[in-house]
Amino acid sequence: MKNILITNDDGIEAEGIVRLAQTAVRYGNVWIVAPDGQRSAASHKITLRESIDVYRADFPVSGVKAFKTTGTPADCVRFGVLNIVKDSVDCVLSGINFGYNIGSDVQYSATIGAAMEAAHIGLHAVALSEGWNGVHEVTDEYLTRMLDEVIDAKLLPNQMWNINFPMCGIKECKGVLYDRKVAHNSFWDDYYLEEELPDGGLRLTVQGNTNDKALEGTDFKALLDGYVSVSKIKNITHIDG
Repeated sequence: MKNILITNDDGIEAEGIVRLAQTAVRYGNVWIVAPDGQRSAASHKITLRESIDVYRADFPVSGVKAFKTTGTPADCVRFGVLNIVKDSVDCVLSGINFGYNIGSDVQYSATIGAAMEAAHIGLHAVALSEGWNGVHEVTDEYLTRMLDEVIDAKLLPNQMWNINFPMCGIKECKGVLYDRKVAHNSFWDDYYLEEELPDGGLRLTVQGNTNDKALEGTDFKALLDGYVSVSKIKNITHIDG
């Protein structure tokens, strides 16, 4: 039986982490260590100058031990391994994220950041993400198959799996594409709305338009075409040779 640690960046009450835990229990013992609220775009941030509070949490999956925390997703992996799971962790699952983690957006993602932290400390790491339109048909159909394939699949040191499920219906899904390259561009084209403040300051609020231009062979293109995308990502600290 594996010891599996699950975290996310959407918070412990997000439905994605519940659906992931419901599938993960078939592989072993599951611990949830997740933020107490939204931490999207926190990247690989860890907490150094403040304390981190951790509480036991109710969780709607039988047999799962769950904890919520004021920390970041990367924090959750760090102290989840050191302080929560008393036995060695075999695998870290991060997700299921509400929104794709593909292309250049992976550098901002705390879903990816948590998996990167797991890979950095030598653990098998898998990040999982899906679209934001609430259509889960492809994820629900393919999740078990994908975990079966990658949960024991060998990775290089400091490497992680990144799986993204398209937000089309199951009839529109064309299958799975493996070994996708991380696209150089982003799924989102960001811009900032400006508001002048009474004290002379400027308030900026990020907005974004979706981009539909992607190169063949990339994770981005796979999702646009209705495929499940499977990639391997190297942590920035990995040095070849």
